[in-house]
Amino acid sequence: MADTSEITEAGEQGSRPRKSSWRYIGPGIVVAATGVGAGDLVATLIAGSKFGYTLMWAAVIGCLVKISLAEAVGRWHLATGRTLFDGWRTLGGWTTGYFAVYVVLWGFVYGATAMSSSALPIVALFPDGPGLKTWAIITGLVGLVFVWFNQYAVFEKVMTVLIGVMFVVVVYVAIRVSPDVGASFAGLLPVLPDGSLIYTLGLIGGVGGTITMAAYGYWVNAKGWSNTSWMKVMRIDNRVAYVTTGIFVVAMLIVGAELLHSSQIALTKGDQGLIDLGRILEDRFGAGTAKLFLVGFFAASFSSLIGVWHGVSLMFADFVERIQAARSGVSVEKASGEKVGRQQRSVPFRAYLLWLTFPPMTLLWLDEPFGLVIGYGVLGAFFMPFLALTLLWLLNSDRTPREWRNGWLSNGMLGTAGLLFIVLCVQQVRDLPW
Repeated sequence: MADTSEITEAGEQGSRPRKSSWRYIGPGIVVAATGVGAGDLVATLIAGSKFGYTLMWAAVIGCLVKISLAEAVGRWHLATGRTLFDGWRTLGGWTTGYFAVYVVLWGFVYGATAMSSSALPIVALFPDGPGLKTWAIITGLVGLVFVWFNQYAVFEKVMTVLIGVMFVVVVYVAIRVSPDVGASFAGLLPVLPDGSLIYTLGLIGGVGGTITMAAYGYWVNAKGWSNTSWMKVMRIDNRVAYVTTGIFVVAMLIVGAELLHSSQIALTKGDQGLIDLGRILEDRFGAGTAKLFLVGFFAASFSSLIGVWHGVSLMFADFVERIQAARSGVSVEKASGEKVGRQQRSVPFRAYLLWLTFPPMTLLWLDEPFGLVIGYGVLGAFFMPFLALTLLWLLNSDRTPREWRNGWLSNGMLGTAGLLFIVLCVQQVRDLPW
C-alpha cells in the first residue's frame, strides 16, 4: 500500500509519512450495504436461474462501474470541499427542481417498500407472530429510532455487522449448492444469450446502484475525511467495499445457476422470490440452512432501510441548508465531519426521517395510486443517468481543481455508465404500467 502523509482522525495532513490504514475503512461498506437490497438479490437470482453462469462477466463489469461512480463522488467531496448537491446547483436551477421532486416522491414510495422488504423474512421466521403490516411498521420505527439517536460512528458499526452477516450467509449458501468452478470461469467470457440483454444490463447497472451512491460523499465527510489527504484511503475503502459486493453478487448468481437453473425452477418476482428460495433451500438442505438464509435476507433488507434513513436524510438536510443560504445570501461552510454531525441533529434531517417512516405506512394498506407508481418509476429511472452524467460534467470542469479532474479511465467508465443507465432508464420507463 502506498505511503501517504500522516493522517489524523480529523483528516488533517501531518509531517511524518505513514501508510494508509485499513482501520479507516467504513463509508464504502455503508454505501455497498445500503445499495444491495432484497430486490437486487432477486434480480441476480433470476439472471442465474435463466442463464446459468453465462452472465458472470456482467457482474464483474457492474462491480467496476460502481467503483468508478463511488470514487467520483468521493473525489468530488474531498477535492473541492463541497457536497455533491452544492456541485449540482452550479449546473443550473433544473438540478434543484429535479432533486426536490425526486427526493420527496421517491422517499414516500421507498419507505413502504423498505419496511415491507424487512418484514418479509421476519414473518417467514416467525409465522405464528404478528402479520406483515405489523412487522413492517415495527422495522420502520426501529430504523427511525436508531438513526434519530445515533451518530455516524455507531451507524457505521451496525451497518458493517449487517453486511458481514449478509455476506457470510450468501457465500455459505453458494458453497452449499456446490458451484461448477469451470463454468464459473467460462462465464467471465462476454456472451449474450438470446433474450439476455435486459438481464445483462440490469446486472451491470442495477445491483448496488441507487440514490445512496450519491450519499457516499456525505458518509465520507461524516467519517471525518474532508480534504485530499484522505484521497488514497477513500479509494481503498471504495474498492474493498465493491469487491465485497462483487463477490456477493457472484455468490447469488451461483445460487441461481445451481439451485434454480439446473432444476428449471422459477422464482416469484419481487421480494417474495426470496421467500420462495427459502422454501427451496429447506427442501434441499434442511430448516437450518433456510432459516440462516432468511437471517441474511433480513440483514440485506434492514441495512438498506437504515442506510437510506441516514444517507438520504443527510442529503435532504444539505439540500435545505443550501436553499436557505442562497435565499439569505449567506455562504455555506465547507463539508466536514463536524458539519455532518450537526446536520444529523438538524430539523430537516429529522423531518425527512419522519417523512420516510410515517406517510409511507399508509401504502401498506392501500394499493399504490397509479399516478404515484408512474411518477416514482420515471424519476427513479432517471436518477442513475443523472448521477453519472453530472459527475462527468463536474469533474471535467474548473469546478474541480486540475489535479483531481477526470483522466481518460474515469471519463471512459463514467461515460460507459451514463450510456448504460440511459438504456436501462428507457427500458424501465417502457415497463411501467402506463
